[in-house]
Amino acid sequence: VMVAGAAVFTNAVEWAGLRLGLGHGAVGSVLAAVATAMPESLIPVIAIITEGKQAGPVAIGAIVGAPFLLATLAMAVCGVSALVYRRRRTSARLQPDRNAIARDLYVVLGALLLATSIGLVGGRPLRLAGAALLVATYAAVTWKTISQGRREGGAEEPGSLYFDTTKNDPPNNFQIVAQVLVSIGMLIGGAELFVSSIEQLSHGLGVDPLILTLVIAPLATELPETLNSVIWVRQSKDTLALGNITGALVLQSMPLVAFGMVFTSWRLTSPALAAMLAALAGAALSLVAVLRPRGWSAPFVGCSAGLYLGGITAIIAVT
Repeated sequence: VMVAGAAVFTNAVEWAGLRLGLGHGAVGSVLAAVATAMPESLIPVIAIITEGKQAGPVAIGAIVGAPFLLATLAMAVCGVSALVYRRRRTSARLQPDRNAIARDLYVVLGALLLATSIGLVGGRPLRLAGAALLVATYAAVTWKTISQGRREGGAEEPGSLYFDTTKNDPPNNFQIVAQVLVSIGMLIGGAELFVSSIEQLSHGLGVDPLILTLVIAPLATELPETLNSVIWVRQSKDTLALGNITGALVLQSMPLVAFGMVFTSWRLTSPALAAMLAALAGAALSLVAVLRPRGWSAPFVGCSAGLYLGGITAIIAVT
């Protein structure tokens, strides 16, 4: 369900970006990232609404686990995809719009550093101030990304819309919106089915709930972004592919972290701190790779995967 939903979604969101006059950077970082980040964003929100303060550790684990996986494993998957599809692409290295992706990663690094610092030493006044700063910065960054995307203009026309019954003329807006909504439903539904199955298996095996929220739940719910990015890497649309991940990183490390600061104690235990440090290292490594003239190479892919495995090992060791 998730693989099919990703294929349908990437097709629809490219048409939506074209109609809105946005370039690849804005489509990947805003439209695609926000839409596909909904499954994992809902987990801590629903947990706090239904269980109150008792859900604090679970909510914090879910919030921290998302950037941890995106900044490490998701980036590695994109790099591997470029190598796998090198015969279809113009290059075996990822070569996105450096300015768009680097801007996202700079913001993510700043947000994660702030979140980590407040999680270690902050009281409630500092948490509220940090949350306000994160939300305001996210709004400014999103506005700048959309404005720049409009200046760049729409990208080339994508393949035929799946919901377009008449292929001889462009699809209408209703068909584009309908396909976007249906594909998002497939992504969310597939992720929730996956998470519920993993939860039952984990409880049956006696796995710690923090491991579930830090590792297993993000692995399931971040699959939409990763699958979308693999499809775009295959099509040599590297800015869309990486913008999809970095845009989700911006969302997960800013408004979602702000939500955690306001509605939980936001105290980072050892497992959560290990995940945050791995996410910081992954974002820094990705920034270095983006700024390199030759783009991503095999050593960077290996390091990203190594950070994920190292983070998992550290989380389990300190739990």
